[in-house]
Amino acid sequence: MSEKKMTSSRRHHLKSLVLSIAFNLLDAEAKQVVIDKETYMSEHCPPLSLPGSQQELQELCRKLHQQIDTIDEERYDLEGKVSKANKEIEDLKLKVVDLIGKFKKPALKKVRMSADQMLGALLGSKHKVSMDLRANLKQVKKEVKEEVEQVGDWRKNVEDKAGMGGRKKMFESEA
Repeated sequence: MSEKKMTSSRRHHLKSLVLSIAFNLLDAEAKQVVIDKETYMSEHCPPLSLPGSQQELQELCRKLHQQIDTIDEERYDLEGKVSKANKEIEDLKLKVVDLIGKFKKPALKKVRMSADQMLGALLGSKHKVSMDLRANLKQVKKEVKEEVEQVGDWRKNVEDKAGMGGRKKMFESEA
């Protein structure tokens, strides 16, 4: 079975349709948020009527402070719930990645670096480490062999030991 590939014009047309629908949805959502905010404010914040006497003003200020305290407590509780939910979401995302087991491996570039440059990159510029490989090697003394063989006339040596695997000389000297 061969799957038909979508033409680029069809793909662009579908993409523009999806984008226009998404734009309309975002616009409607923004308008709904404004409407919800206005209804919430009208329900929870009655219009402010300033009384004339000082005692009534002080009473109004106390009342407003009390409302501010309760709202701050609610906000603090909601922030705690949101941060807890965000942490849970991050943990679940990590779990999903671990379960799938697919990690994106970055494409690595070949870099020519000496051992000193690598250590500098790993340890940072604070640590000056020189990688003198020869300094760590064990010192070995070479033994010079002083046995120098006497070099003579090779023809004489061959003639002496010729015959019977070199035993000819033994029989000749006895006879």
